[in-house]
Amino acid sequence: MNKTAALTLLLACMATALPGTLAAQMANPLRGQAAIDQTNRVHDFKPMMKEQPPLERAYVQQPPVIPHQIDGYIINANSNKCLTCHSWENYRSAKATKISLTHFRDRDGKELSNVSASRYFCNQCHVPQVDAQPLVNNGFTPVDALNKN
Repeated sequence: MNKTAALTLLLACMATALPGTLAAQMANPLRGQAAIDQTNRVHDFKPMMKEQPPLERAYVQQPPVIPHQIDGYIINANSNKCLTCHSWENYRSAKATKISLTHFRDRDGKELSNVSASRYFCNQCHVPQVDAQPLVNNGFTPVDALNKN
């Protein structure tokens, strides 16, 4: 490779890498300037709210938040602790909210006799309520509130 070709290749590499480097330097991550390995410490996590009624949902089809502790719950391919209280068989005796009918449909809309595999892992959509301030400002207003104006 001659010097001109090598210089052209070097400049092309620099031109490709430079915008990404500048963007990374300008980014303002939600964790602030702390290194990633400094943000996953237990004392940084927000405490759960005491068991209470669930917060109201802000939009149609929003998964409800979990109004109680779930530490130690096992949810894997062989077991789902949530279903011991929220299944259609147990929700009355547990005084819990029953699992929605939407959880008994597959991705094609076919009705199933058991919870769909795509809805079985509850905490992929449902999260515990915590007493925390929003990470970023948010001007979202639920549709009902928009209609009242």
